[in-house]
Amino acid sequence: MNKYESIIIINPEVDEAKVKALEEQFSGLINENGKLESVENMGKKKLAYEIKKFKEATYVLFNFEAKPDSIKEIERIYRITDEIIKFIIIKKEN
Repeated sequence: MNKYESIIIINPEVDEAKVKALEEQFSGLINENGKLESVENMGKKKLAYEIKKFKEATYVLFNFEAKPDSIKEIERIYRITDEIIKFIIIKKEN
């Protein structure tokens, strides 16, 4: 298993309860295919440039271990989740 870091950028109009639900949803998804190390809600931050007409958004950082083939499934779920406006998954050096 490889180590990964993922940041999701969530629509700023989403309330705290829904952000928490999204954190739990993705924590569960990651744990099905690997091992979640940490989740950090970084709160609302100003974006460097507008994304879908939003000037700020909520950032959530995940650190985890997973098999390389499970990353495509995680990205697929990120893409179909309406509240997520951007995401990235980065493989960390071991």
